[in-house]
Amino acid sequence: MDTIYFYSENGEYGCFSNFSLYPVIIDGMIYPTTEHYFQSQKFLDRTVIQKILNSKTPLEAAKLGRNRSFPLRKGWESMKDEVMLKAIRAKAEQHKDFRDVLLSTGNSILVEHTENDSYWGNGGDGSGKNRLGKILMKVRNELNK
Repeated sequence: MDTIYFYSENGEYGCFSNFSLYPVIIDGMIYPTTEHYFQSQKFLDRTVIQKILNSKTPLEAAKLGRNRSFPLRKGWESMKDEVMLKAIRAKAEQHKDFRDVLLSTGNSILVEHTENDSYWGNGGDGSGKNRLGKILMKVRNELNK
């Protein structure tokens, strides 16, 4: 089975990155990227959420979301995969070009290849959980039904 590696929004399969510029509408709100949505969901404080939504770039949104001076919502660790799944489903439903690229991968294994993340990515050496890749494959399977 083929494996497709992705990471940078500017690279091949860059649309799989949460930094790729695909706005999503979720629960009646517009988020500039799935990264903005994901990071904003870590918090209940409206001021923090608004700062993330107003971030000019997904990197800025990510930095704010990783700022631990803001209190995380209770239970975040147990809900973060579902939040990411909701984001990727919205991206696939709302952007035909993204959906088409995702479906074009067939049965390939999708891997976020980065040393920077061993939860969402593969840790750079395959030891990571690759949760983003697995969620992308789950959404691809749902679209194929």
